Amino acid sequence: MQFRLEFEPKALSPKINIADDIMLLGSCFTEHMNDKLSQCKFNTLQNPHGVLFNPISISNAIKSYSTFSLVDHADLFFHQGIWNHWSFHSSRSKTDADQTIACMNNNISAGNIFLQKAGWLIITFGAAFVYEINQNYTVANCHKMPDHIFNKRMLQIDEIVDNYTSLIGDLKLFNPGLKIIFTVSPVRHSRDGFVENNRSKSVLLLSIERIISEHANTFYFPSYELVIDDLRDYRFYAEDMVHPNYLATQYVWEKFAASSIDGKSREIFKELEQINNAVKHRPLHPNSDEHKKFIAKFSSLVESLSIRFPSLNFDFEKQFFTN
Repeated sequence: MQFRLEFEPKALSPKINIADDIMLLGSCFTEHMNDKLSQCKFNTLQNPHGVLFNPISISNAIKSYSTFSLVDHADLFFHQGIWNHWSFHSSRSKTDADQTIACMNNNISAGNIFLQKAGWLIITFGAAFVYEINQNYTVANCHKMPDHIFNKRMLQIDEIVDNYTSLIGDLKLFNPGLKIIFTVSPVRHSRDGFVENNRSKSVLLLSIERIISEHANTFYFPSYELVIDDLRDYRFYAEDMVHPNYLATQYVWEKFAASSIDGKSREIFKELEQINNAVKHRPLHPNSDEHKKFIAKFSSLVESLSIRFPSLNFDFEKQFFTN
């Protein structure tokens, strides 16, 4: 008896190689994918601006990296003892204005340097709703400011497509080898309302369809559909019934790896998982012969992988298994 419908995402061509640098931007679902990639030794940079949800704020962040557009004190505002910027998540805000500027500009600089050499850019749209202030400026985060000062509206498909057509054109000049994967977060934005959330996701999906049909080296990965249509069960959500839980994100990761990462790179995933688990291991008897054998085994494995994959950094693991 069949209890669910499973589907396999379309294979990416070309596929991601473990030597490729990957920048990830977008909603909090991006963090889960970044964690998985980092554990598999991919060189990644995640959300220099902090978590971003709407396509316009994500695009603005990317433009600030490619054009190296720094912020200054005139761009900040003070609220509840914190200095904030409308284009950054609150995690980048500080109690001191100079520290806020330094943090944000350091992140823009890091984004600029990384994006120049990145092979892949993974963009996760969260919602098509935007909050606007000061003559239709789209904010990335409301920073707990009162609702009435913002104009909330849903982006139109043409707005998103036009914005990303311009962005992709600029990125081709900035980094000609860059390839872009778009995806839509399966996180439900329930505060917008269930009907409104579904309409919002639909706008994002249709916008991406248009974008990838009109631009080379742009792709779509169905993380949204894997959770909503394939898993399709509240068992795969956290207690808030909004965010996918560990099982769901692990499932999406496995589908992503199988469809989007080349076979040679995936060969070492099981060995890396063994090493990651070994690092977490806490021995009852660290001076025992058994534990010394355990350390020698993984020290040898790390050394072997570092020879086979010289582009990967195993400094932490080498130090861990020699102490």
